[in-house]
Amino acid sequence: MLLLISHLKKLGGNFKEVLVKTSPKGFNIDHPNIDLIRHKQFLFIKRFDDKSVLSSDFQKEVIKSFSAIRPFFDLMTSVLTTDLNGVSLL
Repeated sequence: MLLLISHLKKLGGNFKEVLVKTSPKGFNIDHPNIDLIRHKQFLFIKRFDDKSVLSSDFQKEVIKSFSAIRPFFDLMTSVLTTDLNGVSLL
């Protein structure tokens, strides 16, 4: 995940993680993965100024940004749509 965050920062974006303040209900504070369980949101934010938006390369820049975040999106989709045994919930 750190490699992805580093790559996104090189594109000029910010990767923000929003955490709950305490351990979520049903999880002990000493759970081995509590640092991951406490995440509430992941945000990738890239701001474009007016000059960039109006340039002929803007579409390429947007596609580049979406392509960079896609592996993370695919991973989270996989994690959130399977049970602990890897069986699809859909």
